[in-house]
Amino acid sequence: PRPSPLFFPLPFVNMPYVKVLKNKAYFSRYQVKYKRRREGKTDYYQRKRLCAQAKNKYQSPKYRFVVRFTNTKVICQIAYALVDGDRIMCHADSSELARYGLKDGLKNYAAAYCTGLLCARRLLKQLGLDETYEGNTEVDGEVVETEYNGRTYYVEEVDDEKRPFRALLDVGTKATTTGCRIFGALKGAADGGLDIPHSNKRFPGYERDTKEFDADMHKERIFGGHVGEYMEYLEEEDNAKYLEQFKGYNSREIGADDLEDLYTSVHEAIRADPTPAAKKPFTPDKSFKRKGKISYEERKAKIQAKKDAKAAEEDDE
Repeated sequence: PRPSPLFFPLPFVNMPYVKVLKNKAYFSRYQVKYKRRREGKTDYYQRKRLCAQAKNKYQSPKYRFVVRFTNTKVICQIAYALVDGDRIMCHADSSELARYGLKDGLKNYAAAYCTGLLCARRLLKQLGLDETYEGNTEVDGEVVETEYNGRTYYVEEVDDEKRPFRALLDVGTKATTTGCRIFGALKGAADGGLDIPHSNKRFPGYERDTKEFDADMHKERIFGGHVGEYMEYLEEEDNAKYLEQFKGYNSREIGADDLEDLYTSVHEAIRADPTPAAKKPFTPDKSFKRKGKISYEERKAKIQAKKDAKAAEEDDE
């Protein structure tokens, strides 16, 4: 018989050998990663180095200065790890800054500085070190270092009897780029009196190519200078957008020139009283009552009433 016109015999081709990598042996030895690693929440390579303590320290924990950003606020905590989970020694977030006079812009660089300062002062007051280590009261944007007994401390002066409280910066999974807001919180905590190892290489104002650091640029960022510049720019270019975006500032009559005084007053208020606000007692609304469940017969009657109403409508039509 004649071959079909759609059939074209192909020459025989030797297929290359492809090794099956994900075979039974692979799957039988597969180990699932930790849940928080699968979710992308915890960098365990980083966490191990932040938590693992030398054996000759006799179970004294490594303290971490934890900084996290949400859509609305900055969170700063002092934490340490135990076998059954972390313990939080001190907590501060930027929603508390309303008590100190800052009610808008709660997650920019300047707000991160204020939150770090609040967390540091609160912890030191809690430990009784607030008078020994007052921190850097003159904000200049520079890194403060002190050599004492062959060791570097990141505070102005080291007391002979009580060493400063050392904590290590915990950034989580955030990228540590130059000028990142995380380092604003770090600078606030360092100026607040905590001993946190750092350098100026990630602060705003550092140039990687020339390896020079402009402390004035960093100081300007701490006092919200970049926000003031954008306010002036937006007011000239698009006044409607300016009125919408800076509505909170405008309602309190805060302009671009008032920001430095505002943040200065916030820093002073934090140092005056860093203690957390008293918790308001929770009083539930007892007037609200749930509706009781209807019985089976009542439910059936309800359905039948709906059916009868629908049938009556069809009869009318």
